[in-house]
Amino acid sequence: MTVWHWLALTIGIYAAFIAALMLAGRGETARALARVIPECIALVRRLLTDPAVPRRHKLLLVALLVYLASPIDLVPDFIPIAGQLDDAILVALVLRVVLPGTALRSALWLTRKTTTSPDSRSPGAPTSSASTT
Repeated sequence: MTVWHWLALTIGIYAAFIAALMLAGRGETARALARVIPECIALVRRLLTDPAVPRRHKLLLVALLVYLASPIDLVPDFIPIAGQLDDAILVALVLRVVLPGTALRSALWLTRKTTTSPDSRSPGAPTSSASTT
């Protein structure tokens, strides 16, 4: 099988799992699961293009993406649970390094347009009415 066949198979299984959740009456869980992968892709894209993110963190993200796409793993993926767990742990560790502040994390995670009203600002964000005396 080619890479495209594997990708199509993976997307099909993912869609079937979401459909099964919907049929089981767990619509909110299914919608959340359906949004995870597109939001993760958007997060990585925004991190790689954001000038506020240091170059070393961008290189770390690229190295993570290369590792995840590579067929060579620390623990082979054919070993149940442990094969996928090493990838998940590595992703969590890299994101912990790259996203140290909650403000950056929440600003880059959102995929929808947000308004700049005072209610939508992250806690601790400076306001335009603050005086600098």
